[in-house]
Amino acid sequence: MNTATTEAKDEPYPERWVALAVLLCAVFMNMLDVTIVNVALPSIQRSLGASNSDIEWVVAGYVLMFALALLPFGRLGDIVGRKRMFMIGVTCFTIGSALCGLSTNIVMLIGARLFQGFSAAMMTPQVLALAQVMFSPKERARAFSFFGMMAGIATVSGPIIGGLLIDHDVFGLGWRAIFLINLPIGVFAVFAGWKLVPSTAGHAGERNDYGGIALIASAMFLLIFPLVEGRTFGWPAWCFAMMIAAMPVLGLFVFWERRQNRLARPQLLSYGLISNRNFMTGGLLALVFFSTLPGFFLCLAIFLQVGFGFDPLKSGLTTVPFSLGVLVASFANGRFGHHALKLRMIAGMIMLAAGIFWLRLYVLSVQDTISHWAVFGPLLTAGLGLGMAIASIFQLVLAGVPHREAGSASGALQAVQQLGGAFGIAIISEIFFSHLASLLKAGTAQHAAYVDAFAGAMIYNLIAYVIVVGLTLLLPGQSGPAEAISDEPHIA
Repeated sequence: MNTATTEAKDEPYPERWVALAVLLCAVFMNMLDVTIVNVALPSIQRSLGASNSDIEWVVAGYVLMFALALLPFGRLGDIVGRKRMFMIGVTCFTIGSALCGLSTNIVMLIGARLFQGFSAAMMTPQVLALAQVMFSPKERARAFSFFGMMAGIATVSGPIIGGLLIDHDVFGLGWRAIFLINLPIGVFAVFAGWKLVPSTAGHAGERNDYGGIALIASAMFLLIFPLVEGRTFGWPAWCFAMMIAAMPVLGLFVFWERRQNRLARPQLLSYGLISNRNFMTGGLLALVFFSTLPGFFLCLAIFLQVGFGFDPLKSGLTTVPFSLGVLVASFANGRFGHHALKLRMIAGMIMLAAGIFWLRLYVLSVQDTISHWAVFGPLLTAGLGLGMAIASIFQLVLAGVPHREAGSASGALQAVQQLGGAFGIAIISEIFFSHLASLLKAGTAQHAAYVDAFAGAMIYNLIAYVIVVGLTLLLPGQSGPAEAISDEPHIA
């Protein structure tokens, strides 16, 4: 066991490159879990007899728990030590993956997915923080480029790996293999991490903002639970009451953070950021931006596999052009650095909207068959647009944030990214499944019903992209403290 303690300094950690490989395993597991699950959703639904809202929770539950726990565990890593929190997170994530693969009913699977998201929030904030202290300033840019590369590889390979595992029914496991594939990676990361990842000293005198955690978790539950479950219960009055109640709870959160700031106590989200108009505008932009794609790909998987009989492998391969577009544009954007952020953001959003609009036009023309080659162009265009925009969004949103708050602002935006994903899954799925149910009940043919439902769901994406462009125009265009931030957004 390596007990050497290292802190941020110019002297690099001797075993930094092999330790980096361990950290990259954690990045790969988390990103693979985000992208691989969509192709398995129809198989899971059939196998476990799950409802549409159950399937939404399989995806949204993971994202929501990840979002809510990301900031608290980032701070807890500073308190108890980043290696300790990383090791606990990787161990729990591996156990969570096993529980997902061994689930005998949908309730157990949703619970295991919540635990997985909770565990991912333990390990993810520690990964970049550990890499920051392992490498000298001259080596950090090269080291951090591997994180982006690994995220891109996981994003591209996830749908393919998922489709292959289910299509070939590896060891007779069916959809369970997409979770159990994490076990060898996780076991390696646990043992190798224990030996190779350096220890960092904790700061026992620091504290977490548990009041802020409780308030923001309550607000998100009040908002997202009725959006997912409202259709199942027939939209009773209590669903609307819960969503309305989320607003005053958010107000209490702001009041609490202001109080914590006045008393010089720990804050989940710095009140200086809450009162920063540019940051709050940017936070809203990020929330809307990241709300569009997780729900879109959930509905696309249902549309292809249930609506038109694609097998999981063909469904996964159909989405690969989008991932390739993201990967190509992200690497190309690296050459531009911090130049023309607003222009690149707006150009990316236009391409993303054009790709979705093009796809929608094709979907509306579909009769009884879909060619995955016909959606290649629209998905590639949308992926290129996302890759162009996502490379700029964190830098653009962080422009104007004071340097002393840049770290917490970056962490907060990553949490907003995940919250946006959970919110979008609830909204887009509600549009899709509600419209689909009403069409099928009215006697519409299956193919026509799925076409209309999916085309209707894509309208949310198009409206959201217009809102994002408008909010982008309100932000300052200069590069700010983002230049000093090592954190990078997760492609989801």
